[in-house]
Amino acid sequence: MKPVEWADRPRSGPLDVVVTGLPSDAHTWNLVFIQLLLEDLGHKVVNLGPCVPQDEIVESCCKFEPDLLVVSSVNGHGHHDAGPLIEAIRSRWELAGMRAVIGGKLGVGGPDRQRSGELVRAGYDAVFEDGGDLEAFSSYVGSMAVTP
Repeated sequence: MKPVEWADRPRSGPLDVVVTGLPSDAHTWNLVFIQLLLEDLGHKVVNLGPCVPQDEIVESCCKFEPDLLVVSSVNGHGHHDAGPLIEAIRSRWELAGMRAVIGGKLGVGGPDRQRSGELVRAGYDAVFEDGGDLEAFSSYVGSMAVTP
């Protein structure tokens, strides 16, 4: 049985979403864009900002109990921080039901199916590489939303 503070919360509307950059990524515009997109879709967003240490991302997810974690990278090195981050998230029982996606420019050589597959095998629920369809991300988020 789960402790009271971690009991499943009833859902009847928008998703709670945490948006974050990776420790090595100082870009902000992508995080603001994703926040505004998600808010326009009717979801509640906590934007942690750029250059967020891994431990802070994990603890923020434990604190805010989001339905979805969105990790965004623009610097082309996102895949370096992505693996250890999802490993830390998946090691926490409190976050077992939380979905996590990553997107943006994750490598310097452009989109890479092999890298995307590795990130999914590592624990991400979906990968949205640079140049991908924004509608695919919106559709993914929409498929998660609970309707009353």
